[in-house]
Amino acid sequence: MNNDTQSPETPATKLAGSARKRWLLLVAGSFALIAVAYGVYWTLALRYVQSTDDAYVSGNVVQITPQISGTVIAIGADDTQFVKAGQTLVQLDQADAKIALDQADAQLAKSVREVRNLFATTAQLQATVSMRQSDLVKANDDLARRDRLASSGAISAEEQHHARDAVTSAQAALLAAQQQLEASRVRVDRTRVDNHPDVLNAAAHVRDAYLTYARTALPAPVSGFVAKRAVQLGQRVSPGSPLMAIVPLDQVWVDANFKEPQLTDMRGGQPVTLKADIYGRSVKYHGKVVGFGAGTGSAFALLPAQNATGNWIKIVQRVPVRIALDPRELAAHPLQVGLSMQVDVDTHERTGDRLPQLTQSTPAYATSVFHSLDEIADGRVKAIIAANEAGPQLTRAQSDQAAIRRAELVAEHQKSTGQNHAKML
Repeated sequence: MNNDTQSPETPATKLAGSARKRWLLLVAGSFALIAVAYGVYWTLALRYVQSTDDAYVSGNVVQITPQISGTVIAIGADDTQFVKAGQTLVQLDQADAKIALDQADAQLAKSVREVRNLFATTAQLQATVSMRQSDLVKANDDLARRDRLASSGAISAEEQHHARDAVTSAQAALLAAQQQLEASRVRVDRTRVDNHPDVLNAAAHVRDAYLTYARTALPAPVSGFVAKRAVQLGQRVSPGSPLMAIVPLDQVWVDANFKEPQLTDMRGGQPVTLKADIYGRSVKYHGKVVGFGAGTGSAFALLPAQNATGNWIKIVQRVPVRIALDPRELAAHPLQVGLSMQVDVDTHERTGDRLPQLTQSTPAYATSVFHSLDEIADGRVKAIIAANEAGPQLTRAQSDQAAIRRAELVAEHQKSTGQNHAKML
């Protein structure tokens, strides 16, 4: 018997081979199905999504700088603290500014009284001209009578000569009075006390002194968190020196740095899905593309690349894309400046220009913290003019009322800018 003769396959062997083929076909089919599904998903959705993890939260950093020189006597907030718009952050010594303001107030009151005196002098000179005109008429009548009497020899020639001299003197006096009246009118012509140039000049000095006085308190232009505090008590600060910064975290955005090929189909207004490393994948933000950088990051670097050299290697550049976030999602999950983000931009909608030239008619950012200073300064000027324009008829009650109005203006300023030391300290 030949030992090399193959033994027939058993039913168990056939069954095992058939099962193996079925499993191989099942695995191959699964992979094929996954490949087809991925191809469909890529065709319908994935090829329209541009992603990057080179994205970071950005925001405004509002520097607090003084507009005048002064010595710091109080600091109203420290790093990491939240402040509201209008809250006093730094208080400077007010002594010198208060003296200058009092001097400006006194000068305005003096100017009002001097202008009132000009108007009174003009009226007095008008009366003088009328009187000189009467004197001239009388002198002419006297001369006419003496001329008639001189023809009959009733009076002497000397008396007639004196009458002519009186007329000449009256004419000269009238001319002098008219010239004085004209000179006085030039100083008050087409003006009132409140709009006379001297009063306006003094009022401008009051406003300037008041603004200097008000600027001894440095308010927060916006609401936000204090950062980078550098000011210290007793420090002598000068205009423009940075004291601290305010970061409004409700106004942050994301700067995503995409590679050049990713920008081809990207347009403004496209929807964006974002995830922050600080919250993980469980929290998603939604936003939209609002703008593109005017150049690559390397073009605006402190030391720009110099590619016109002998040894050159091409490096794919990145362009910053600004993404606005949903304010409600931002309020629910606050972000801080500098945090890392994962960004996915849906580029299905590709209409419009890639770099649209859009202009903005309204200010992008604005604050009303400093608006009240002009109103208070104007109210102060009007109160001083009213108190010194009433003349001798100013009653004690009116004087007290003007003083109360000035006190109200000071109290209003202290309330609006937070200069109440006791409250701040």
